[in-house]
Amino acid sequence: MKVEGTHDLHASAERVYQSLIDPAVLQRCIPGCERLEKTGENAYSTTLRAGVGSIKGVFTGNVRLEDLRPPHHFRIVVEGKGQPGFLKGAGDLDLEERNGVTIVSYKGDVQVGGTIAGVGQRMLQGAVKMMATQFFTQALRTRPVRMGMMRGSQPFARSP
Repeated sequence: MKVEGTHDLHASAERVYQSLIDPAVLQRCIPGCERLEKTGENAYSTTLRAGVGSIKGVFTGNVRLEDLRPPHHFRIVVEGKGQPGFLKGAGDLDLEERNGVTIVSYKGDVQVGGTIAGVGQRMLQGAVKMMATQFFTQALRTRPVRMGMMRGSQPFARSP
């Protein structure tokens, strides 16, 4: 299954990039993430609770960040399995700054199997898009204070 999208983030590319590769931010922002522990250079083990429709469960797996080219690009590789099935995927994130707004474009492939695959591709794509929106919205709610944003300032994230 192909996934892609863009999000406009009201911060510099450097600030956005550092947020997106920060494990503490990732753990707080990945929907359903219960644990994210460093296992090596840019590698983590994770536990997350997720589901699509009535099929829900706990997944354990690994996350790797690759091809890091600050502040413009990185690749994220994930794999996990749990009672409802498995997932394996990789995606590229590209950041482009324009007038103080960073446009994050993501594109990747995800494979799912087991019971969770039975819900159908359309429903899975909707769930993935919803999780991506939640991730970017939360990432940029979590990060502003650490990045020096002032209370009452312009919103940090906006999705097209």
